[in-house]
Amino acid sequence: MALEQGAPFGLLGRTLGYSWSKQIHLRLGSAPYDLIEREPDEAEAFLHTDGWSGLNVTIPYKQLAARVADVLSPRVERLGVANTLVRQPDGAIMAENTDVLGFAWMLERFARRCLGGSAREALGGREALVLGTGGAAQAVRAALEDGPGCVVSLISRRGEDTYEGLAQRHPHAALIVNATPVGTYPNCPASPVPDETLAALPELQAVIDVVYNPERTGICLAAERLGIPSESGLAMLVAQAYHSSQLFQGRPLDEGLVSQIEADLRASQRNIVLIGMPGAGKTSTGRALARLLHRPFIDLDDAFAVDTGVTAEQFIRQHGEEPFRERETKVAASYGRESGLVIACGGGIVTQPRNYDLIHQNGTIAFIDRPLYQLTSDGRPVSQLKGIERLANERMGLYRSWCDTQISCTGSAAGDALLLKARLGFQ
Repeated sequence: MALEQGAPFGLLGRTLGYSWSKQIHLRLGSAPYDLIEREPDEAEAFLHTDGWSGLNVTIPYKQLAARVADVLSPRVERLGVANTLVRQPDGAIMAENTDVLGFAWMLERFARRCLGGSAREALGGREALVLGTGGAAQAVRAALEDGPGCVVSLISRRGEDTYEGLAQRHPHAALIVNATPVGTYPNCPASPVPDETLAALPELQAVIDVVYNPERTGICLAAERLGIPSESGLAMLVAQAYHSSQLFQGRPLDEGLVSQIEADLRASQRNIVLIGMPGAGKTSTGRALARLLHRPFIDLDDAFAVDTGVTAEQFIRQHGEEPFRERETKVAASYGRESGLVIACGGGIVTQPRNYDLIHQNGTIAFIDRPLYQLTSDGRPVSQLKGIERLANERMGLYRSWCDTQISCTGSAAGDALLLKARLGFQ
């Protein structure tokens, strides 16, 4: 992708379809801003062109950015990687690493929110494990050593300190930070370490992931299951962009923009996922809500029919419920990892525990509760086979345990959509 005519700012990387940097920088004022995809044999030549004023740099070009720069900040000299380049008035290229600053900002807020004090108070002198050895890992390591004063170990797939036996070698680890791309959209949810590794660390207080899409990455979901505070990397992304944008524009910006932009991005990118009994009105309410919020709407039963060529009802009658649930999970996975959707699930989505992470990773789950006497089993073979009351006995507890919010039906899809919009905090 070429720079727009006269666009002075952008993000340089190899594959950038997942990036939210453009939206962030437009809010910060470093605009026009473009996503600039270059292959490895093209990246250096681009950096030597004069068509840009400021660049963010991501995988796999952070070392290259440090190498081509004329002026290196102390952080870049120390780490050998840069994620921000600024063209100076004399044409020289200055390199900075705002990933360090962005992670430090996120860590400090996380510690105060979740660990009961500042990062130094909660983690000072404690052991921190950083998964990965690339540019992001080096930035995280610097922030942990310079801020709270953690004792940092870098964990890699090869070398002396690998994932195998990690818990046995580091039983006193208080923090794990994933600084690898594992779990990034669209390969989510995935985690660089299994639940068992986290569970085997008795002093583990927190898990942080620099990956920001999905909102709840695989390792954060694992931490959530174990009751360990966790956060993925959206705040780091916005905070490092904030520091970059100040360099691009040559002026200070209001730090409050970081939290504002982060909150707005979370609200706009988080899916709204509707669950409830068959016939509760999830589809009609979902359509109405999608219209109110100007979002795409996905009915997983309709998506199932597109995927298989037959309706859910036909598939169940032909093949049985268990094969249907297997295919339903695949459909849920394909849409649950996306962002900014309104999704209506089939009534039985909650019968498979594996589906929770798929719809929870990027979504707020809303339970639509409709009185049983208003439900019908027409066209619903599972409801016909088991009966509505039996299904309710099996599923109501699951709906309540899975949901983030719950509404009682108002009597119309439009009313339910308005109620849900208000409940979710949309204006």
